[in-house]
Amino acid sequence: MKLQIFVQDCAKIPKDKQCPSGTGPGWVCCLDCKNITKTRWDDPPYKINASGLQVPIGYKTIATSAVHYNGVLEYDAHSIYGFSQAIATHKALQGLEGKRPFILSRSTYVGSGKYAAHWTGDNQGTWEDLKYSISTMINFGIFGVPMVGSDICGFYPAPTEELCNRWIEVGAFYPFSRDHANYYSPRQELYQWDSVAESARNALGMRYKILPYLYTLNYEAHTTGAPIARPLFFSFPDYSECYGLSTQFLLGSSLMISPVLEQGKSQVKALFPPGSWYSMFNMTQIITSEGGQYVNLDAPLHVVNVHLYQNSILPMQQGGLISKEARMTPFTLLVTFPAGASDGRAAGKLFLDDDELQEMKLASGSATYVDFYATVSQGTVKLWSEVQESKFALDKGWKIGKVKVLGLGGSGAPSSLEVEGKPVTSASNIELSSLEQKYITNLRSWR
Repeated sequence: MKLQIFVQDCAKIPKDKQCPSGTGPGWVCCLDCKNITKTRWDDPPYKINASGLQVPIGYKTIATSAVHYNGVLEYDAHSIYGFSQAIATHKALQGLEGKRPFILSRSTYVGSGKYAAHWTGDNQGTWEDLKYSISTMINFGIFGVPMVGSDICGFYPAPTEELCNRWIEVGAFYPFSRDHANYYSPRQELYQWDSVAESARNALGMRYKILPYLYTLNYEAHTTGAPIARPLFFSFPDYSECYGLSTQFLLGSSLMISPVLEQGKSQVKALFPPGSWYSMFNMTQIITSEGGQYVNLDAPLHVVNVHLYQNSILPMQQGGLISKEARMTPFTLLVTFPAGASDGRAAGKLFLDDDELQEMKLASGSATYVDFYATVSQGTVKLWSEVQESKFALDKGWKIGKVKVLGLGGSGAPSSLEVEGKPVTSASNIELSSLEQKYITNLRSWR
């Protein structure tokens, strides 16, 4: 349910007038609105720059002198009204369905992230708002609202075809990903343009493959408060060059998104912190930097640059048209070591449950949690895991079907592979894939 009150203090339906009009635009009020109250609650001594216009505090909302149940003033309750609705709705849905609710709210307050997802409001279909969507998403993650995203392609006005291409390439990696528009705007479903549909298949196809990783990040957010989408400095706090960066972001600690945010561009200037970064769309490509550097990346219309950092183990599946279909496909572990290193370590994690339990938690028979570890030494790759509550995953028949190892020197092929202390042979059920990397650039420290 979406409830909006964009009227001033008092409103009534005019006589012999249809409301809403049915012709739009959707954000223009068709009620008669008069400002009839001027108490100290409506015009307090402390002034705020409401709407950037220095208008009264009750502008386009309920009068702040209005009284709620039990004598509570709107002045005191305004910021927590939506928060209270989210809590009540969450409790009600749990009681009615006995399942984990999904609640989406535009109105949030401190603590809202425990009960509801958030979309960032009626952002415009402009290049400027596309760029702002990243910093807004990052900020809300820090505020404790990890499931967040903007209206892909913009709420209004109608986006251009190029803008919608670029927006789905970013929005596919929002924690909350949704194409949404004003009722009176021209249709902007992703299939309305052939070019946008192609970009959507590329970007959303990758999202569905990394759903195990995204779901694990949701579990981490639930148990620790860590954001899903993060600024680069979360993983690279000693690299000051990324402190003010808001045109790229990380999913978790190691998956970096570097989108095109400007009209007419077919390249993107992306910052790469020190280390080895592997392209998710072409795993033979690697970018290495000893001290961090900006790199100009090719980004034609249907391409978004997504890179995985060294020392990572990324759990993936094969994707599908719907998430439940994707969840039943075999798992792949993507292991990344520092490029060309003779010795290295990597780690990752995976949380699995049936996604409908009221709470994300480890419990016998209803969830499984896995820590993955890998090392490489003198060409020998060792991979092992530590599993908590294995019964759920085993009962589902979920197994690792493939291991991809990136960053090995020479031809890219390991001399041997051990899984859980046992050598992998041609008769094993696990398929090993190793690729020889092509260095896009080999950069030294920032100048």
